[in-house]
Amino acid sequence: MQQERLFLRLDDDPLYAPETTVPAGTLREFAVPAALQAQVAHLISYEEQLPPDAVVNERVLPDGALRLIFDFGTGTAQVAGPSTQPVLLSMRGHLRGLSVTLRPGSAPALFGLPAHELAERTIDWDTLVATRHRGLHVHLQDARDDAGRARILLSSLRAMLRQVDTTERSQATRATALLRHAGDARRIAAVAAAVGVGERRLQQIFRAQLGLPPRAWSRLARMHGCLRLLRRTGTPRWNELALEGGFYDQSHLVNEFQALCGLTPGQFLQRSVSGSSKTAA
Repeated sequence: MQQERLFLRLDDDPLYAPETTVPAGTLREFAVPAALQAQVAHLISYEEQLPPDAVVNERVLPDGALRLIFDFGTGTAQVAGPSTQPVLLSMRGHLRGLSVTLRPGSAPALFGLPAHELAERTIDWDTLVATRHRGLHVHLQDARDDAGRARILLSSLRAMLRQVDTTERSQATRATALLRHAGDARRIAAVAAAVGVGERRLQQIFRAQLGLPPRAWSRLARMHGCLRLLRRTGTPRWNELALEGGFYDQSHLVNEFQALCGLTPGQFLQRSVSGSSKTAA
């Protein structure tokens, strides 16, 4: 028996976004201490027991973030680099683990690496960290409960923090906020000027701090903006929605949906909990 579901979480979303079809009660979020809030956006645990004959195919829509994934079912610990592609997970049995969503600038601060060296890749945790931090997933598995695992993980991340110049991180954070309202090369150049750097320098900052070029991040931000518009729309008029969302036309919107989500807008709505009364494009 195969099931399909969707996971999406935008920057300002609660734990369960409106479109997310992950079962209620399977996710739990933990508070991030002040010392790590510049690096860690979210820390969640997940646990779910699937029926013996069930296979769940979960589509995780891209947000461009760097993630840490500790899977206690498989005994693996991985660093998933920033990406513009959806992740397709095929899951069965007992699902249990921790997932950490990191902020821009976390790759240099935690791993001593520019983020572009991790982009579009999934890397084993132990290959990236110092010897004293290897085998962390074993310590996490041995903890009594998820709250204990969260404390151990957050303590380890705090111990890993390096002294780095935060100028680029601040510039990247400001630029990403501005790029949420920009899409073309002219606007990216204007954002660079607003941040106080040239366009080429902005490219370098994004590669180091986020792992994605400004244009790729801008495409994701535009798509996320479109998803927010969909939440406020009963029956969407796709051409109007495309123009309001910063796309050239409806065809451009459909093409971007397929490129970034692997779905047409109509397929997305059909698979999300908020899509039952909406009209497909």
